[in-house]
Amino acid sequence: MSYLKGIHNLKAGLTYQDTILTERDTFGIVDPTFNAVCLNADGSPDTSAGPTDPNNCTGSLQANPGYDPLLACIDLTRTGTLPASNGCPSSKASPYTFQGRANVRELAFYIQDTITRKNWTFNLGVRFDYYNGITSAKQGEPRLGIAYNIKRTGTVIRTSYARTLETPFNENLVLASLGCNDPVINDLMAAAQGYPCLTSPLRPGFRNEFHAGLEQAFGRFLVIDAEYIWKYTHLAYDFSVLGNTPITFPIEWASSKIPGFAIRASMPNFHGLTAFVVMSSVAARFFGPQVSGIGTTPTSVGSDAVFRIDHDETFNSTAHLQYQPRKNWPWMSFNWRYDSGLVAGPVPCAGGNCANGPNGTDTVVDVSGLTPDQQFEAGLFCGPVHATPTMGISPTGLCSASQYGSNLVKIPAAGAEDDDHNPPRIQQRHLFDIAFGHDNIFHGDRYKWSAWVSVINLTNNYGLYNFLSTFSGTHYVTPRTVTGTIGFHF
Repeated sequence: MSYLKGIHNLKAGLTYQDTILTERDTFGIVDPTFNAVCLNADGSPDTSAGPTDPNNCTGSLQANPGYDPLLACIDLTRTGTLPASNGCPSSKASPYTFQGRANVRELAFYIQDTITRKNWTFNLGVRFDYYNGITSAKQGEPRLGIAYNIKRTGTVIRTSYARTLETPFNENLVLASLGCNDPVINDLMAAAQGYPCLTSPLRPGFRNEFHAGLEQAFGRFLVIDAEYIWKYTHLAYDFSVLGNTPITFPIEWASSKIPGFAIRASMPNFHGLTAFVVMSSVAARFFGPQVSGIGTTPTSVGSDAVFRIDHDETFNSTAHLQYQPRKNWPWMSFNWRYDSGLVAGPVPCAGGNCANGPNGTDTVVDVSGLTPDQQFEAGLFCGPVHATPTMGISPTGLCSASQYGSNLVKIPAAGAEDDDHNPPRIQQRHLFDIAFGHDNIFHGDRYKWSAWVSVINLTNNYGLYNFLSTFSGTHYVTPRTVTGTIGFHF
């Protein structure tokens, strides 16, 4: 409903959503070393498929003290008959299926008024939210925005504040909230990350968000719009992954702070030339401890450490130029994209608070936690040896810090890694695109022919976009791609 009178533009509304969640996640253990029944004489896991009972570890084999009989029920690398004492649903290992169901209902009411008075604009409003899912929450959320237009100088100054109710992601919400109460999932995560997972269900948090902006026109040929943003969230959400499966689920941290800026400069059409440039930066800082969800890393429970998630980037920019001498003539365009590099995933380094293995030190890097293919994807090398998809940088997984490095990831110096102030990042990159075309080749009126050719990543820059991202995995920058298009318009 809306009502307009004088300087007031009043709006009010009501929304209701009912999301029905039905989850069916199936998984099993496919690594014979993950929950080995026996150990070899040298202490390494026995990978033979037969043994299913530690009491049968004879000869040079010895029982594995870390063996979990419950996980043997889903260990698909074992072919023998399982002991009845394991409590498995059948005598043979089989995939485990988690089934969950929930309804998430959300009700909201809002009322707002936009007041225009001379050069001033005020946005006043309040929103009331009620969330009823696996947990419940309700909150009143004030909103305030103020803008002032200095017409003489072509300047607009604005600022705003909003309080918001932050609700959990719905994807695998039941698994994230209730899965830890399941003995199999609890034991699986305890073995994978070194601690039992949390049993508290995810609950809504709240955010205080502030914006401050400036828009400035310079005659008819340039407009600059800049904004700074602060987001402070209590009970902040992130995504995690169940083992190395494609099953993702939400987790919850104590809080987060996400400040950043965005700037856009635009040049309207000037004798056929148009241009714009956009620049931004975001710091995505999350604060422990983890308060709910299945889990992420061994340090997350009880730790108040600060870390940056993988969409944190110091600076990026995109510049675009397009030139068309006359309306019915051909046109050409050019793009330049710069990225300083996102925070990378668990890249091993020497010392500091980094993903170094059990044998890593300030002078030795342990990369045994990454497969040869993952080492290759990260562009790792040890002296003259570069990782390939089938061979890592070292047979032992160890490399001297002085010889260790990467072509694709910026790795902190030995002892200098810090999850908050100096995390591993993707290497910076410059990408260039060009395009040429004509929108009306034969100058038709009713029927038009068009054609254009575009080249993406003109210099064929080989680089990563992200590496072992918790939510999206590893992605490379698109290689040079040439596309030609012919169109008929009628």
